[in-house]
Amino acid sequence: MAKVLVVGANGQVAKFLTSKLKEKGHDPVAMIRKEEQAAQFKEQGIETVLADLEKDFSHAFENVDTVVFAAGSGPHTGPDKTIIIDQEGAIETIDNTLDRGIKNFVMLSGLPVDGPKGTDDKMKPYFYAKHRADQYLKNTDLNYTILRPGLLTDDEETGKVQMVEHSDASSDATNGEVPRQDVAEVLAQIVDRNKLEGRIYYLIGGDTDIKDAL
Repeated sequence: MAKVLVVGANGQVAKFLTSKLKEKGHDPVAMIRKEEQAAQFKEQGIETVLADLEKDFSHAFENVDTVVFAAGSGPHTGPDKTIIIDQEGAIETIDNTLDRGIKNFVMLSGLPVDGPKGTDDKMKPYFYAKHRADQYLKNTDLNYTILRPGLLTDDEETGKVQMVEHSDASSDATNGEVPRQDVAEVLAQIVDRNKLEGRIYYLIGGDTDIKDAL
């Protein structure tokens, strides 16, 4: 059983993730910004820690085995907030992980983030921030996995996905939708099965069982 800090736990994917980690016998810690967000986790017996990515949040990493960064500034914020949360917040999370001697890190990223060129102007800050955070993680000695899902939907969980490594990715693998619950299950299985081998995966909906896709 691992103690898993989920950064950005009040996000839609992260809520599913904390529940799934609990179901798999792990000890998730939901990092939240507001006290009123705690009840939904405590009802499930999930520990919470109050911390803010825009302030000192190093206390959240106490006795943690694995860190999952699932935070995001959201679609209704400006470019400044995107850089603060999606880039600098992620980088500081990585630094705190290293400072605490924690070895395992999972990054929930996005598609496409190999640079902002050719993307919609409105989305460029988001892709830029995610790209910088991913690159920063790749240059550490952490045991990591970066997951880059396609367009997130609220469709029912299917348990089936198309998942390919960055080095094998085609345009088809980087253009598609995937239910949030399936993304959460992939993240949970990455943690549960210790699939932390310094790899980047693209994820969209597909026909392969998640347990076989990993």
